[in-house]
Amino acid sequence: MSEFVTLVDANDTVIGECEKIEAHENALLHRAFSVFIIKQTDEGVEILLQRRNRIKYHCGGLWTNTCCGHPRPSETVSNGAHRRLIEEMGIVIDLTFIDKFQYRADFENGLTENEIDHVFYARYNNETIEINPDEVSEHAWVNLNELKKDIVEQPERFTPWLLPALAVLESGI
Repeated sequence: MSEFVTLVDANDTVIGECEKIEAHENALLHRAFSVFIIKQTDEGVEILLQRRNRIKYHCGGLWTNTCCGHPRPSETVSNGAHRRLIEEMGIVIDLTFIDKFQYRADFENGLTENEIDHVFYARYNNETIEINPDEVSEHAWVNLNELKKDIVEQPERFTPWLLPALAVLESGI
């Protein structure tokens, strides 16, 4: 079954829809979301990261935020974020929208992410985590300050949207 994404202009106004892979092959601007599950510890804020399954169509094997994806044309961004959080991480939790940003990343396999990324977060309260091995190879709680340092020192280990999405997260928590 083909997945479709919502095409938008630079103002995030809907201009159409497109099959997901076609949008990435042609660098078409589309909607996306990034979800962060966070918790406060004695050492500071920790973020639940996932390592993308190596078979993903891009960025396989890289560490990223708790969940990311694209809303379907028939759903709101918030509903898409909730759906994918359940599909990828098995987490059912209320999400809070922070803000959005635009970025573009070109990959060696010829695909391009050209997205307006809507950033959501939730505070972890011992919700069950059940990763989907088709989507996620592993997960880990990481201190926010250590994560930012690691991304700068070893950017090849992380998805290209993680650092700008973290900046949005920090502005809203």
